[in-house]
Amino acid sequence: MAETVLARVQASPVRRWIGVAMLGLIGALVLYAAMTTPPSPLWELFLVGVGALAFFLAARMWQATGAVIELTETELRDSSGDAIAAVAEITGIERGAFAFKPSHGFLVRTRAPGPRAWRPGMWWRIGRRVGIGGVTPGAQTKAMSEILAQMLASRDRPGGPLS
Repeated sequence: MAETVLARVQASPVRRWIGVAMLGLIGALVLYAAMTTPPSPLWELFLVGVGALAFFLAARMWQATGAVIELTETELRDSSGDAIAAVAEITGIERGAFAFKPSHGFLVRTRAPGPRAWRPGMWWRIGRRVGIGGVTPGAQTKAMSEILAQMLASRDRPGGPLS
């Protein structure tokens, strides 16, 4: 039996296109600068590498933003099958203006560090920190963070479901 999805976050189509277009434009401009006004060979190689990297990141962002982040009673996951974090492992959420979090998103702290992962525009994980957001609508990420905060509060309350 499939788990009930409590909240979903997906990339805003306009922000998705703008984000990918900006990375592609940066790649094109850097490659154009490298080809039309070639500096020393070492700088030209550097500029070609930066341009190629920008195109690679644009392709990765397009692929990553096609997925949907889902919150269930047991885990935070994306629709491509990657488990982002287990709810039982989450120790806190940071949503403030000065938190180190993605744009229009929130930061989750876990008990144990997980493997590094990055889905440009959607989520990232470095150690015990997981950032959710980027090209996602703020209303969707806010709703997901509120539901997750309520789940954590009821879990941590004496007599809660996991105590």
